[in-house]
Formats: sequence, structure tokens, C-alpha cells
Amino acid sequence: MQKKSLGDVFINHKKVLVRVDYNVPMDKEGNITDDTRIRATLPTLEYLISQNAAIILASHLGRPKGKPNPEFSLAPVAKKLSNLMFGREILFAPDCVGEKTAKMAADLNPGQILLLENLRFHAEEEKNDPEFARQLASLAEILVNDAFGVSHRAHASVHGITKYIPAVSGFLMDKELLYLGQAVNNPAHPFVAIIGGAKVSDKISVIENLLNKVDTLIIGGGMANTFIAAQGYKPGKSLVETDKLELAKELMIKAKEKGVTLLLPTDVVVADKFAADAQYKTVSIGEIPAEWLALDIGPETAKVFAAALNGAKTIVWNGPMGVFEFDNFAVGTEAVAKAVAASGARSIVGGGDSVAALEKLKLADKITHISTGGGASLEFLEGKELPGIAALADKE
Repeated sequence: MQKKSLGDVFINHKKVLVRVDYNVPMDKEGNITDDTRIRATLPTLEYLISQNAAIILASHLGRPKGKPNPEFSLAPVAKKLSNLMFGREILFAPDCVGEKTAKMAADLNPGQILLLENLRFHAEEEKNDPEFARQLASLAEILVNDAFGVSHRAHASVHGITKYIPAVSGFLMDKELLYLGQAVNNPAHPFVAIIGGAKVSDKISVIENLLNKVDTLIIGGGMANTFIAAQGYKPGKSLVETDKLELAKELMIKAKEKGVTLLLPTDVVVADKFAADAQYKTVSIGEIPAEWLALDIGPETAKVFAAALNGAKTIVWNGPMGVFEFDNFAVGTEAVAKAVAASGARSIVGGGDSVAALEKLKLADKITHISTGGGASLEFLEGKELPGIAALADKE
């Protein structure tokens, strides 16, 4: 995947449109509760400032459904970015296109930063509308795509725009492609993948693709319940995709045929209801009470999963081992987080809850690469070509 990067092009005194992924979580007062995605773009922005570029930032936030909605304004992001850049002024445009925005972009001086209002206030962004893409392109001379998290979408700001101005990857995008690319195409062995989350159906293609590459595949979270049921155990009221039971059986057979060690829970933490204050206890997978539901892996399973990571050279982790948002059912996810951090392997972690576990335990700095792309990471691990990456200029 030889694509042009920011370091390959001359951008001195040029107007540069940087597609960033500032789709960050906020509380009801508009305070940003996790600024990881903003911080991750700072190396690209600092480089552009050092090259005297005039910087125009474009992002989406939330799902405003193609109409302006103050709840999804990027104004709080402008404030946060200014704080992270030691008080540097961040200009804020009232829209991402239109006369006023075009004038603000035209008047921008080298070293100045202008953040555009939410791209998804226009339905044309997600429709990859050519005229909308052309208007975005008219603001700058070159596009830097530093938004891996949306590059699996053929949207105007990452795909359509590249028909009008040249596009290269930013430094965050480079990191994503380097680490995920090595994990998919040239991993050091032993290679262990940990896949969690609620549903098998969300991650079928990822599991199928990884079975061709890994030495060990660990499955936890709600999706493990379908595998538990496929082995003939009664899962109680646990989340089970009954239409995926045959597929789960096939995946277990395929793992055996390929010589992949497939690790599934042998004990689980069950609750009498889906709630933070539920009664809970640990049982083996053969003893799940009929009216209870599994919400986390059990301690014995956590030990087995952790032991499998010891000695690994490459680890990919996507998705929690249980209902991580409830403290009583976050223990399995936290045990895996500690084991990944202690492994010494080249580790790549994606998915909000997996990353949140590492942040909570202050272990994020022990991970080789934390991916900023949820769906994009999964599609990359499936082996799919991502439209936003494909649209970048090729190296000569």
C-alpha cells in the first residue's frame, strides 16, 4: 500500500485541508470526556505549522442527520484544541462551505488554524456529493487525510474531494497503516488476536480473515455466548444470536483445521438482570441458571486468556470481554488489558471499550499502537480496501 504521505509533498506556504476525526465523546454540558482523537493529530498539525502551511481542519461529530444541530457543533473542539496547543488561536467557521467560510479560508495566513463546522450538517457529505466535495476542495490546495476512523466510508471529505485536489496521508494515518498493515500482512509470530464485543455478526469477516493469520484466537464478550450455545451448553437468558449457531460451529471446525488455538470462556460471571446493581456470581459455562445472563468472562477464563498472551510477539485486540460500562462486569476486560500491556508484544488495540480499559488502568502508554478507528480498523482487519485510503495519491 504505497501511498504518498505528508512528508513526500511540498506544502510550504500552501493552504492545506486536513480531514481529522474529532468525533469525540462529550457530556451534557459540552465538555469533552476523552480527547484521545484530538491529541493523536497534534504531530501532523505541528509539522504543518513548522512548514508555514495555512491549516483548515474538517471533521464530523455525532449523527446530526444532514442538518445543523447545535448539540453537535464542533465549537467545544476548537476550545479543547486551543488548550492542547498551549493557547494557540483556533479560528472557527460557522459552516464547512459557503461564502463566509470561503472568505475565512482565503484570508488565512501561514501558521493559522481554521476549524470548520460539522461536515455532517450537510447530507451531501455522507452522500459523497460531487458539488459538495468540489466546494470543500476549493478551500485548499491539498488534502491531508488524517482521519483513519472514517476512511472506510466513501464520503465527500475523504473520497469525493480527491477528484479535485491531490490527497496524501497525515502522520496519524501513517501510523494506522503501518501497524495494522504489519499485523495483517506480515505479523511476527506467535500472533494472538482477541475479539470481543456483543455480536458475532459484527465480526464474522474479521474472525474468518484472522483464522488465516493467527496462532491463537481468543473470543470473549457477548459474542462468546453464541459459541457457548453452539457447543451445546444452555446459555440462560444470555445474548445469543440463534441464527449464527451453525456459523459458530463452522468457525470452531475451521480453527481446528487450520491449527489455530481457539480459546473460549469456560466460566462466566452471570447476573440476574442487565444492570449495574444486579446480583451476580461466577459459574462454569455448563451451570448458567435459566433466568440469568452472562455479562463477563470468569476468573479462570481470564487466567487462561492472560497466559495465552505471555510470549506473544503480535497482539491485536478489538472489543471488551464483558459489559465493561458496569464495574462489576469490567473485571475480565481489565484482566486482558493488564495482560496485553505486560506481554511485551507488538500490540495494536482498537474499539472504544478496549481503549477505555487501558486508559482507566493507565496502561495506554504500554501499548504499541492504539487505533483511532473502530469500524475502519475492523474492515482493515477483514482485508477490505478502504475508500479513503484507496483515494490517496500513489507514490511514484
